[in-house]
Amino acid sequence: MSPTSPMNPMSTNAPVTPTAAPTGALNASRTTATAARVLHQLRHDPRTIALMILVPCLMLVLLRYVFDASPRTFDNIGASLLGIFPLITMFLVTSIATLRERTSGTLERLLAMPLGKADLIAGYALAFGALAIVQSALATGLADWFLGLDVTGSPWLLLLVALLDALLGTALGLFVSAFAASEFQAVQFMPAVIFPQLLLCGLFTPRSAMHPALTAVSDALPMSYAVDAMNQVLHHTDMTTTFVRDVLIVAGCALLVLALGAATLRRRTV
Repeated sequence: MSPTSPMNPMSTNAPVTPTAAPTGALNASRTTATAARVLHQLRHDPRTIALMILVPCLMLVLLRYVFDASPRTFDNIGASLLGIFPLITMFLVTSIATLRERTSGTLERLLAMPLGKADLIAGYALAFGALAIVQSALATGLADWFLGLDVTGSPWLLLLVALLDALLGTALGLFVSAFAASEFQAVQFMPAVIFPQLLLCGLFTPRSAMHPALTAVSDALPMSYAVDAMNQVLHHTDMTTTFVRDVLIVAGCALLVLALGAATLRRRTV
């Protein structure tokens, strides 16, 4: 995305007259107005939309034909990656987009208006969450109906977990953007935040087979529960109590990280 990309919303240097500070309570109208603004800007940025919506689908197609001679392998790991790919793409896009708003001064001008930090974070989560629904639906439909992903449970449960993973990626991206001073630094957070979860989530080997210290660490990482939930759908026809526990943990982690993102959001980068 170039400096003149539409993902740099409200880039005008026109002064904004400060108004009364907003209350701490989340305001529905301010939140939806923020979400509408973000979606309006995204409409004019096809590269960002392609990254969020098409890349996970392309990765699933590539994975399917990498294991063309062993479809069962694709069945075993495809469901897990159906949630991991959206998490990664949403993390990248939201962290960079939010940071750009702060470094350009847009965030400082927005927060001079009657717009609280919680309104801003919730608006971003709502906008990217809408795109996450589209992304997750396309990826799930592609894997289940066109790539022949063989799952025992309902595809709707796969969609639910994929959507929660995408929302978790959005929340993590919003959170880490508060600690980056440049877009390059935002990308650098990916090895620190995403890669450890990817290695310890049970995708490559069962978590119970890891060193006990790593098993304990993996128990504290939300991606572990996302992969567990996908595996529950892969092997069980009905919704299990373990599945319910896993999705509640993933959803709870997303909400917690969003709250932390609102608490740590800064007006500008120093």
